Amino acid sequence: MSLHLYDTATREVSEFKSLEPGKVSIYVCGATVQAAPHIGHVRSGVNFDILRRWLLKQGYAVTFIRNVTDIDDKILHKAVHEEMPWWALAMKYERIFSQAYAALNVMPPTYEPRATGHITQMVDLMQTLIENGAAYAPGNGDVYLEVRKLKRYLTLSRQHLDDLQPAADADETYKKDVRDFALWKAAKPGDPSWPTPWGAGRPGWHLECSAMAHAYLGEKFDIHGGGLDLVFPHHENEIAQSEAAGFGFAQRWLHNAWVTQSGQKMSKSLGNTLQVHEILKIVRGIELRWYLGGAHYRSMLEYSPEALQEAATNFRRIENFLNRATEVLGAKPTPTLSDAFTAAMNDDLAVPAALATMSENLRIGNQALTDNDTAAISANANEIRGGLEVLGCDPFDAAFAKSDGSDLSAILDGTIKLALAERAAARERKDFAAADAIRDGLYALGITIEDTAQGPRWSIN
Repeated sequence: MSLHLYDTATREVSEFKSLEPGKVSIYVCGATVQAAPHIGHVRSGVNFDILRRWLLKQGYAVTFIRNVTDIDDKILHKAVHEEMPWWALAMKYERIFSQAYAALNVMPPTYEPRATGHITQMVDLMQTLIENGAAYAPGNGDVYLEVRKLKRYLTLSRQHLDDLQPAADADETYKKDVRDFALWKAAKPGDPSWPTPWGAGRPGWHLECSAMAHAYLGEKFDIHGGGLDLVFPHHENEIAQSEAAGFGFAQRWLHNAWVTQSGQKMSKSLGNTLQVHEILKIVRGIELRWYLGGAHYRSMLEYSPEALQEAATNFRRIENFLNRATEVLGAKPTPTLSDAFTAAMNDDLAVPAALATMSENLRIGNQALTDNDTAAISANANEIRGGLEVLGCDPFDAAFAKSDGSDLSAILDGTIKLALAERAAARERKDFAAADAIRDGLYALGITIEDTAQGPRWSIN
């Protein structure tokens, strides 16, 4: 089966066909850089990175845009709280986001435009919308999109215009309709601003993505992605602005679901955030990525410390098999993909089904190690590594050693081998009580020791 993907606009899974053969263009809404990222933020990065890696594996050339919102009400408020210039605060948290993406082996985007670097394109877009009658400038410095003139507004979220609450993004006094939304916000005393023909101010949140998507991907592109919470109002308003300007815009919409905690969306307002840098003190980046990428991208992921640790333990079992296979074969596995794994990924990136195929590989591979069946060891290790490569969780990828700051896997392996050497020395001097104590101590820590003809091996319980 060829690649099939869900489309939020049609609510259907359908065959993916790119606008240009062999090439795919993707725009994903990135971070509003006003605080350190929690795992809910980076789930989107992981999910769309898996999509990108799968498209690359299928032979596509992928242009991947992920923007940075570096001017926003929240950024201005936080800058006052942290007593630093707004631009310095935005840069501070942009770097922290970049560090989090790197720690989880999320590939850098092809281009990563900042909102403040594209004011000219935003002004041009507003000029087009005013000239064709879709937008208006009431004279106070604001610019609004007139939603009742739009033919296809709310087609993504399937709401009704008269059911909407007023758009709370500017002074309603100047609006023709309370549901009109701001393309441009008039300057306030002390706030940053940029000059326009309609007065100094700064961009509305929705305007920036329409302008930047057009600047980097043209009037039409293949896929627009982001979190489920962006469907309305952000993505609806992007569509409204872009189509009113005459752009074809995104041909398909993909949205990842949330990370939840006690059934609620993870957010700062709920006080239930789990910042990435804190989680990375508990598990490695590769293990956190395995956890976040293991659920289907459209399924909610309920966070619990127990679920995270279970995922980390499961990954270590896979990692241990690959290390043992490498030792037996004398070389790292060569990544290949099974038909079953490929079919799962082509079915709307069905990662859970793909993981099931890898679990079977692991079962057969471990039995092959016991039987010393090198052909089966190689075949299954190759397919496991191929799958991990697509999921961005290849333990042989140097990116993880760099992002974790130290190769924790190598440290663990070295520490256990040191204990095994002590155990071997105890057995050599016939101190079997000491040897058994070392074995039992490791088992209590979750490490099983197996004595084989090739020497002792260890694995996660």
